[in-house]
Amino acid sequence: MERILISKIKEKIGQKTKIIGWVYNIRDIGSIKFLVIRDVSGIIQVVVSGEELIKVVKPIRLESIVEIIGIVKTEKQAPGGIEIMAEEIKIISIPLETPPISVLEKEETEASLEKRMDWRWIDLRKPRKQLIFKVWTTMEMAFRKWWLEHGFIQIHSPKLMSAASEIGSELFQISYFNGKAYLAQSPQFYKQMAMASGFEKVFEIGPVFRANPSFTSRHDTEFTSYDIEMSFIESHQKLIETEQEMFVYMISEVKEEYGEEIEKEFGRKLVIPTIPFPQITMKEAKEMLSHYDIKNRREGDLSPEEERKLSEIIKEKYGHEFCFVTEYPSSVRPFYHMRPQGDSKFTKSFDLLWNGLEITTGAQREHRYEVLKKQAIEKGIKTEEIKHYLEFFKYGCPPHGGFAIGATRLLMKIFNIGNVREVTYLYRGVKRLTP
Repeated sequence: MERILISKIKEKIGQKTKIIGWVYNIRDIGSIKFLVIRDVSGIIQVVVSGEELIKVVKPIRLESIVEIIGIVKTEKQAPGGIEIMAEEIKIISIPLETPPISVLEKEETEASLEKRMDWRWIDLRKPRKQLIFKVWTTMEMAFRKWWLEHGFIQIHSPKLMSAASEIGSELFQISYFNGKAYLAQSPQFYKQMAMASGFEKVFEIGPVFRANPSFTSRHDTEFTSYDIEMSFIESHQKLIETEQEMFVYMISEVKEEYGEEIEKEFGRKLVIPTIPFPQITMKEAKEMLSHYDIKNRREGDLSPEEERKLSEIIKEKYGHEFCFVTEYPSSVRPFYHMRPQGDSKFTKSFDLLWNGLEITTGAQREHRYEVLKKQAIEKGIKTEEIKHYLEFFKYGCPPHGGFAIGATRLLMKIFNIGNVREVTYLYRGVKRLTP
């Protein structure tokens, strides 16, 4: 008999069916045992009665894996209103000892975050944790579908580089044969190379690495980045328009597929944003924030506290969860961000905030060789260090721009979860390289 997933059980009422899964809970009521079985699709109650079957399940403990064949029937008192009357039970695997953390724990009584990270593969057995990665799958599929339908080409850039891919970011240096190499902090330079190659619109999904000695709830040393680059744009406003459309489509797809489960398990009601998203300049943002006693990281940029407060202000004023912040000063932006004609103080760049968290940085890039070289020198960068990058612009390059999105930061906002560790499959940080 072929196994079916628990989510399909409703189609088998009155029929003999086989399921395989983990023993999620056990209850004894006299001569009857109730096993709650869990697989990747859901949970179901199994009724075990009769001397022979009771004897079979006697050694079972929580998180054992079992195969059960039985008749599916309706039962109002059972989870989901359906249960299985067991006829055959086969034990596939029994834990050697009690797991170090409980899969049954409620969120408020869970083991500490660090302990759960130590035993992440057990922590991930919890249905509400698995929901995060089901949603990630749908989120990424929605983005990919949108990009492909709008003429984007997928690229896969190298993650071993001879020099920094993000000026100013911390680098992971590794030995490379008789020399040294660095793990890529971004596919930035190679996205722009694709523009010089005539690809016109590209996207990439891949890991990026930041040797950032930070212990905050929003930083990690390796994460998945969604990167976009487009040619023949007139300004960064085209990028903003594109990103708005992308997000509306992605959130709509996620809400349709998992909106009810997200609200039930995490209390987060997904809101499909309206277009256009609110948009303010950095100067306007600082003026709004000046009325509050909030820590300011540096002039021309926003601290995490400022991002949170600004989002509160925007939500109250515009009723919107998103906000674009534009006109970042050139002093806080990379040398390759384009500056407005005749005004070198600002850049044609932006960040996108979602409910208090920066999820995107984007800009129109400088595509003119001499201007780009001049801006690099102004930033104190030796042109010899970026020689190969500068070569991309010597033989004709269209005006272009792009942005990058952190996948796990999106999930933090989708679920209203405050720590990136909770939405990362296996988190990597300053003090974590295992499991």
